Amino acid sequence: MIKLLICLFSGVALSLFTLNLRHQQLELRHQHADLHDRINALQSKLWNQQLQIATFTAPNSIGATVKGQKIEMVPRFSARGSWIQPGATPTPHSHGD
Repeated sequence: MIKLLICLFSGVALSLFTLNLRHQQLELRHQHADLHDRINALQSKLWNQQLQIATFTAPNSIGATVKGQKIEMVPRFSARGSWIQPGATPTPHSHGD
């Protein structure tokens, strides 16, 4: 009789433990799905921001902005080949740096 009660209580304890594990598994799957949805939303937002940056920094867009502001932007090279400010005149550099 005692062995039967021990087996019964052990079976109930194991079934409760298994039920608890399954419940935790369902909660973790739900959290995983929520995180996955948040990652997808953030990725979509990032792609939209990258698209906006690419649109605003396209050469034709920058050219239209410069023409609208009437800013004279002419790239010039110094004797060393590096970019300098628009409107500045290149100065000779000594090659003994």
